[in-house]
Amino acid sequence: MPGMLIILSGLPGTGKTTIARELARECAAVHLRIDTIEQALRDTGVTVIDHGYRVAYALAEDSLRLGFTVIADSVNPIQLTREAWHDVAKRAGTSHLDIEIVCSDKTEHRRRVETRSADITGHNLPTWADVEGRTYEPWQTERLVVDSAQETVEIAAQSLARRISSAQSPAAS
Repeated sequence: MPGMLIILSGLPGTGKTTIARELARECAAVHLRIDTIEQALRDTGVTVIDHGYRVAYALAEDSLRLGFTVIADSVNPIQLTREAWHDVAKRAGTSHLDIEIVCSDKTEHRRRVETRSADITGHNLPTWADVEGRTYEPWQTERLVVDSAQETVEIAAQSLARRISSAQSPAAS
């Protein structure tokens, strides 16, 4: 069965990585997390601009060409990066699915941002002010929206896994 590029987007603290990890387990997919890549680059002395995304695009394309499903986990805040992910899928000859993770409960979203701990050594998490001030362009294209304030991680991942499986089945082609 051919792989598929799953493009997760959303502001920090919405639950992207938590959902991505569970979804990767459900689908036996490769999980590419921009934060991990960027911190590894910083650890080597690189001043990161768009380097993390560029590395992730290359890794995703390689994995897709091998037939793996890839979950790209990043804020993906602007149309340029969203289109770049679509280009990765196109070059690899596979389909993609855009998923935006939101947290409709602002109090809960703020609580998550302010109480979480870094799970990557050396990674500085954004503050609530950083999240509120971040550039995040409105979507202009179709995507699935998952509201992490309304669904548990497990339910969201299971629902997305079913959607991915359905999209990958021969009848969906």
